[in-house]
Amino acid sequence: MDFETLSPKNIPEDDLTLPFLKNHLKEFHEWQIECFYKKHKIADIVTLRAHYIDQLLIRLWKHAGLALSEDICLIAVGGYGRGELHPKSDIDLLILSKEGFNKESEKKISAFITQLWDLKLDVGNSVRTLQDCLEQGSADITVATSMLEARYISGNKQAFEKLTALIENKDFWPSDRFFTVKKEEQIKRHKNCRGDGYNLEPDLKNGSGGLRDIQTIAWIAKRHFGVHSLIELTGSNYITQGEYRELVDCQAMLWTIRFALHSVTNRPDNRLLFDYQTEVARMLGYSGAGNTAIEQMMKAFYQTIHRVKELNEMLLQYFDETILGNIPTHIEAIDGNFQLREDMIELKTTSLFNEQPESILQLFLHIAENPKIKGIYSPTLRELHGARRCLTHWLQDIPECRDVFMEIIRHPRGMGLAFTLMHKYGILAAYIPQWSRIVGQMQFDLFHAYTVDEHTHKLIKNICNFNENKEIYPITTDIFNELDKPELLYLAAIFHDIAKGQKGDHSVLGAVDARAFCELHGLTRYDSKTVAWLVKQHLTMSVTAQRRDISDPRVVIEFAKIVRDEKRLNLLQCLTVADIRATNEETWNSWKAALLRDLYLSTLKVLRRGLESPPDIRDRIRDRQRKTLVLLRQQGITDSQAKTLWKRFKLDYFFRYRSKQIAWHTKNLLAHKDHSRPMVIISEQKSSEATEIFVYHKEMPALFSSVVTVIDNKKLSIHDAKILCSRDDFSLSTFTVLEEDGSHIDPEKIQRLKKEIEMALLAPEKVNRQQTRLARVKRQFKFEPQVTFLPTRRKRTQIELVAFDAPGILADIGEIFRFSGMVLFTAKITTIGERAEDLFIISTAEGNALTEQQEENLKAQLMTELSPD
Repeated sequence: MDFETLSPKNIPEDDLTLPFLKNHLKEFHEWQIECFYKKHKIADIVTLRAHYIDQLLIRLWKHAGLALSEDICLIAVGGYGRGELHPKSDIDLLILSKEGFNKESEKKISAFITQLWDLKLDVGNSVRTLQDCLEQGSADITVATSMLEARYISGNKQAFEKLTALIENKDFWPSDRFFTVKKEEQIKRHKNCRGDGYNLEPDLKNGSGGLRDIQTIAWIAKRHFGVHSLIELTGSNYITQGEYRELVDCQAMLWTIRFALHSVTNRPDNRLLFDYQTEVARMLGYSGAGNTAIEQMMKAFYQTIHRVKELNEMLLQYFDETILGNIPTHIEAIDGNFQLREDMIELKTTSLFNEQPESILQLFLHIAENPKIKGIYSPTLRELHGARRCLTHWLQDIPECRDVFMEIIRHPRGMGLAFTLMHKYGILAAYIPQWSRIVGQMQFDLFHAYTVDEHTHKLIKNICNFNENKEIYPITTDIFNELDKPELLYLAAIFHDIAKGQKGDHSVLGAVDARAFCELHGLTRYDSKTVAWLVKQHLTMSVTAQRRDISDPRVVIEFAKIVRDEKRLNLLQCLTVADIRATNEETWNSWKAALLRDLYLSTLKVLRRGLESPPDIRDRIRDRQRKTLVLLRQQGITDSQAKTLWKRFKLDYFFRYRSKQIAWHTKNLLAHKDHSRPMVIISEQKSSEATEIFVYHKEMPALFSSVVTVIDNKKLSIHDAKILCSRDDFSLSTFTVLEEDGSHIDPEKIQRLKKEIEMALLAPEKVNRQQTRLARVKRQFKFEPQVTFLPTRRKRTQIELVAFDAPGILADIGEIFRFSGMVLFTAKITTIGERAEDLFIISTAEGNALTEQQEENLKAQLMTELSPD
C-alpha cells in the first residue's frame, strides 16, 4: 500500500459518506503507523498526513458546494499551515471572505464543519473577512502568528493573496514589536512549564527546548526576513548550514516522540506522562530490562532539548542585534584573545578555539575572574558551538587545559557562573568523558526530579550559595567557610553520581573515576583519596541520619569509624546537605536538617573524644536527667516530683529523648490525673524541627496502627516514631510529623487531631482508614517489597523495609507486627518519591530478638501483605 492508493482524490463521489470516510481515515492512520515502525522519515510522515488532509478537505469543500462560492477561500493556518500534522494535531482552518458571508454560504460552511466534526477530526476553525483578520490579528499575537503560517487549500485564490499581502505589510506587526512579544511569550511559556525543560513528565511542545522554541526561531525569521524556511537564512549567514541541520535533527527527534505519543494516547497530548512513557519508548524501538528503554528514550529527549535551548538562545541573540539594533558598543580589553563587549565576553580572533583548545577553558576562567561578565556574546557562542563539535579528543587530555580547569575549580567564583555556562554549553561533556555519559541521564522514579547532570549542577550551585542561605543551614555554612581546600568538595560533587547508569554500584565506580581524574590533574595522593572517599560514601550520612536510630550511641560510633577524622566529616556534611537539597524541590525540610545536624554534632564529639573512648551510657543518662531537673525547677516542679515519676521509666527513655522533651513530658504527666484515659500532647513551637505528638496510654496491641491511621487520615507525613513502654506498661511514644509540604502542622488541626487520637485509643475497633486514591503519577512505579534484617542490637531485631508507598502502609505494617506477636520500639520513616524506605526495631513479646525462623515467617508475611498487586 502507498499514498496514491489511499489518496482522498481517488475516492468516488458516491463514497463521500460518513461511514466510508471514517474507515478511510482509519486505514490511512494504520498505514502511517506501519510507516513509522518501518522507520520512514518522520518529516515525510507528518507532511504526508497534512497532504492527505488537504486532499480530503478539497473533496469535502467541493462536495459541500463551497467551490461555487466565488468570494470564499479555505486556508490552512498554524501548524497545519506549515504542512505538518501529527495523528491528533489540530487542523486549524481559516474560512475567508473578501467582503462577507451570505446566509447560503453560512449554511454550507456550517454543514462542511459539521461533517469534519462527525469524522472526529480535531478541527479548529475561524470564519472571518479580511477586515476581521486585520483587526483580530493586530490585537492578538496568537492570531497573527497563526495567520503567518497561512497556506492556500481551495476556493478564491485572490482572497488568499489579499490576506498574504495584508500579513506581509510591515505595519501589520512590525518585526521589532513581533520579536519582542514572541521573546516575552517564550519566557512566560518556559516559566509555566517549570523553566528548565528537565521535567520528569515534559511538555514536548511548550517546554524549554521543545518544538515551540524551534518554531519561535522560524516565526521571527519569517516576520523579519520574509523567508518561508530557515534554510533560506543560511545564505545570509544568520544561521549556518550546520546549525540548520542540527535544528532539523532536533525537530525530527521531537516529532518522532510526539507522533508516538499521539498514537499511544489517541489524544492531542503534548505532555509525555509516566503513564505513556513505556509504550512510547517501545514504539520508538527502545528496549532493555526494567526501565532501561524509558531511560534511553528520555536521555535522547533531554539531550535534544539541551541542543535546541543552546541554538535558540544563540539565534535569538543574533536576531536581537539585527532586528532591534541592540549591538553592544562599549568594548573593554581583557587580554590578547578576549574582550568585554558591555557585559558579554567576546572572542577577538575567529578559529582560536579550534587552533588552541585551551582557550576554550580560558574563556570560562575569565568569566570566573571578572564579575562584570554576565554571559557570552553570540558570535563567540557560535565559535564555541562549532569548535566543540569539531573536537577529536577529550579536553582533559590536553595538559594546558588541565591547568586552566584546576584554576577554575580553585577560583572563589569558579563554580558559580563559569561552571554553569560550562555545563550549559556542553564544555563539561567535552572535558570529562564520564560527564558526557550522564548528560540527559534520567532516573525513572518520583524522587529524582532532574537528570543526573542537572542534579549535579544544582548540587554545586547549592554549595556556592551556602553563604546566601545561612538561615537554612547555619552549621553547614560555617563548616564550608572553614574548609582549607573547597576544591576537594567540588570535585567530589562533580563525580558523586557520575557513574549512574553504569552496571554496578555507582558510588564505588564513581570513586574509581574520581581518583583517576584527581591524579591526572596533579592532586596529591592524600587529596585524591579524600575525593574518592567522599564519592564512595556520599550516601552514608544521609542513610545513617534518616534510616538509623541515631539516638543510639553505637550507631553514631559506627558512623564515626567510617568517617575517621574531622576533615572528612566536614566535607561529607557539606556534600550531603547540598545533595539532598538538589534532588527535588520537596525533599528538604526542617526535620532532615535536624537529623543531619544531630548526627554531625554527635559524631564530632566522638571524634574529638577519640574512637577508643566511647561514652558511658549511664553517665550520659545522669547528665541528661540533671539538665532536665534544671528546666523543671524553672517551671515550679520539684526534683522529688520528677524523680518519683521517672522511677516508672526504663533507661531507654532517657537516652532516646532530649532534656527539653523529657521536661515537656514530665510537666504534662504530673498534671494528668486520670490514667484510665490517654494523654495526647502536641508541640506547637514553630522553632522546633517538626511537630511532635506524644502519646501516654495503657499499653495496647493496636496503639501504633490506631495512631498512624488517624495521622494518615489527616494527610500528615510521619517521619519518626519512638514506641516506648514504662515499667508499669504505659506507652510513652512520640510520633514526629509534618504537613505533606514539609511545614509544621496547621494550628487549626492540632486540637481536632488530639481529640481524634484520644478517641482512637479509647475505641480502636472504631478506627477506619479513609479511602485515598492512589496518585496518578505513582501508578507506574509499583514494585515488590524488599525486607532486610540488620544485625541484632540488645535483644532487638532491626528490619529495613523498602516498599511501594501506598496509602495506609504504616498502619498495615503495624497490624502485621501486632498479629505476628511482635513489639515495636522504633520506626524511622523515609519517603523517597514512590518508595517508603523505613527502619523498624522490634522484639518478640518476651523481649528477645527474632530467631531465624521468626524472621523468615515475618518476611513472608510482609512480602505478601505489602505487595502492590
